[in-house]
Amino acid sequence: MRKPSAAKATVALLVLVAGVLGWPLSAAAVPPPSLGSSFVLDQADVLTNAQEAEVQSRLVQLTTETGYDMWVAYVDEFTQPEAAEEWANETANRNNLGPHQYLLAVSVTGRAYYLSGDVDDGDLTSAQLADIEQDLVQPALANGDWAGAAEKAADGLTAAERAAPAPPPPTPAGSGPDFGLIVLLVLLALGIGGGLLWFGLRRRRAASGGSRASVEDIDDLARRAGSALVATDDAVKNSEQELGFARAQFGDEAAAPFVEVLAQAKADLDRAFTISQQLDDETPETPEQRRAGYTEILRLCASADEALDAKAAAFDELRALEAEAPEALARVQQQHAAAAAALAGADAELTRLRQRYSDGVLAPVSDNPAQARARLDLAAQQIAEASTALANGERGDAAVALRASQAAVSQAETLENAISALATDLAAAERRSADLDAEIDGDIASAGALPDPDGRIAGAVAAATAQRNAARASLGGERSDPLAALSTLEQANTTIDTVLAAARDEADRQRRAASQLDSALVQARAQVSSTESFIAARRGAVGPTARTRLAEAGAALVQAEQLRATDPVSALSLAQRAVQLSSDAGSLAQNDVGSFGGGSGGGTDMLGAILGGIAVNSLLGGGSRSRGGFGGGFGGSFGGGGFGGRSGGSRSRSGGGMRSSGSRSSGGGRSRRGGGRF
Repeated sequence: MRKPSAAKATVALLVLVAGVLGWPLSAAAVPPPSLGSSFVLDQADVLTNAQEAEVQSRLVQLTTETGYDMWVAYVDEFTQPEAAEEWANETANRNNLGPHQYLLAVSVTGRAYYLSGDVDDGDLTSAQLADIEQDLVQPALANGDWAGAAEKAADGLTAAERAAPAPPPPTPAGSGPDFGLIVLLVLLALGIGGGLLWFGLRRRRAASGGSRASVEDIDDLARRAGSALVATDDAVKNSEQELGFARAQFGDEAAAPFVEVLAQAKADLDRAFTISQQLDDETPETPEQRRAGYTEILRLCASADEALDAKAAAFDELRALEAEAPEALARVQQQHAAAAAALAGADAELTRLRQRYSDGVLAPVSDNPAQARARLDLAAQQIAEASTALANGERGDAAVALRASQAAVSQAETLENAISALATDLAAAERRSADLDAEIDGDIASAGALPDPDGRIAGAVAAATAQRNAARASLGGERSDPLAALSTLEQANTTIDTVLAAARDEADRQRRAASQLDSALVQARAQVSSTESFIAARRGAVGPTARTRLAEAGAALVQAEQLRATDPVSALSLAQRAVQLSSDAGSLAQNDVGSFGGGSGGGTDMLGAILGGIAVNSLLGGGSRSRGGFGGGFGGSFGGGGFGGRSGGSRSRSGGGMRSSGSRSSGGGRSRRGGGRF
């Protein structure tokens, strides 16, 4: 890991102290996931076990080669926050990722991604991270290569690290920040925030599902990895000896599968030893690198042990068979005889099915009798070889032949039973088809009683009827296909059920709206009427905005009245809109009147006439009105804007709201424009 300069250390400490002393901390309603001890978090389950191991190995290699750590998180959706940038940076911050630690976050369902890195204190710039995203990560994600996206990101980080300039030389003495100030800041940070920092570090590497991988001490993890290496090495050596015994006892052919498994187990063990050597050499690793390495060792050892145990169990069964070879020979002879006797019945059953059902539906079992007969012939041959080997005292060869005969007889029984199982399934499909046919008839009848203004129900009825008729034709033929008919009927049932459910929901919605409409119309009429009366008596002071709202309310009320009988849902919405608009108009009108004449609502007959919009010039003896009316003469007294004017200052408010300079986003030094969709 690269050492930060003294200047950067000072800035970091200042940020830490300020954060402890009161800078607001970002918080989400649901905390981002904990990354766990592995570099790979696959909550979306898009990686196979092999792919996850491959990505983990590549990320361990990244750490070894560059000193950079990178985690990759695959989730279904980014939630709380929903933006890719905010989600990734919040996750990185919650997991205490450092300047040289990165997080590739991928929303599989949302098809969004973001590579989070500290562009303030880290080695890589925002532009470098953006290039990695666009040139390497996005193409892989667009092709559905989930594992490749992580590996490409690791390749990009490796290339960027190798291209990075050398770190600057140490700051000369006397030219850097005051050492005493640094010591003071360190002590202050430790004294105030020590408890919080300790608690945060104890929680930082939490595993998915609530388990805390960081609770386990790294030294304990190292001890477990060492024990696993020793145990797996012993298991491989024992298995090599066991393989020699198995070859001598049962022959090379029987031991061949064990050879392949042993080779893979040795490869896993070699990889685990390589990682252990890297962790033990003179190059120091970070705690995260050590944890990832020990975890990978445990995984490789467990994989090798599991494979070896499975093959060892198979040889244990062979040895048990060898020990009781005479008894096992008698049992397999009885099983062979029973299967051979059942073969005739299975053949007759298939002949009966062919008379009733089509060739297509019987294709999966059409050659089962012939295949079963071939398996029984093989079993008979192996039984004969086992008998000969036993007579010659060769129990190992007898065990291998007995195992083959047992497998052949078992397969013959499976082939025979499949014919009777299909017969049962076809009979069940016929019964279910009859039930669905009746259900669809009832749905078609019910559809006729529902309103169908746009013809959707009629279309669904026509489609379901055609599918039902096709299924009836398939069932009514000389050689039917009940499975195909059942599939067609299920489609028809889904078609009619979906449309009927929507139509019934719509009918219920219409009924609910109709029940609420009368009271909504009464309220709308009253609200519009009262607002009209208020404005009419004070129209000299009411401006255009209130009048516009009132006009819109009146139009909505008229439309609601017109749609009352035919579309109660729309009528209810319009009536509610009329109430809201007229209420807004009333509030605006009251504000206009309140600011009219400096806030007075009257006071003289003349002012009242002006407020009411009365033609005062006729009261004064006639004569033409000037274009300005009384606006020119009384403008200053009536708010500075004429009779209908509104004071701009009296209605002002602060809009939106800017973040204070002391606030900070959840991304901190990780905030940058990047990521995208794929």
